[in-house]
Amino acid sequence: MISLFGWLLVLHTLAAIAVVGPAFVVPVIRRSAKTADQFRFALDVTNKLAFFPKIGGVMLVITGIWLMIITNMGWSEMWLNISILLSLLMVVIIDGLIGPRIKKIMKIVSLSQTKGDEVPAELAQLMKKIVPIELASQLLMIAIIVLMVLKPF
Repeated sequence: MISLFGWLLVLHTLAAIAVVGPAFVVPVIRRSAKTADQFRFALDVTNKLAFFPKIGGVMLVITGIWLMIITNMGWSEMWLNISILLSLLMVVIIDGLIGPRIKKIMKIVSLSQTKGDEVPAELAQLMKKIVPIELASQLLMIAIIVLMVLKPF
């Protein structure tokens, strides 16, 4: 029979996949769009995928705290403290820097519906500016995963 710790770890891992998966896939989907129609489709798909990180994020926090409690780990582990700080930084980057830019991109794409399939120059500029920010959030995710799996210190 699987222990409470085992079930929590499974739920924690599934929640992490729900958060990390879309965060890696969504930027690739958006960057692959070359026409206004493709941008509209990509944004529609990414909006539908946005549900998973929200639910997964809540489950990740709940199961993570619960795991800390039942293992009596608390804040004593450096890898855990760094992981939590990096996770908070990632949330700030995604919600504070990427989110508003995506909303602006969505507005431009919706306005371009009447202008045929041509991609506005402003959209291309915004997409170029968002790439390094998305890359930074993806690198943070990799660092968090490495810390969580290897627990190096």
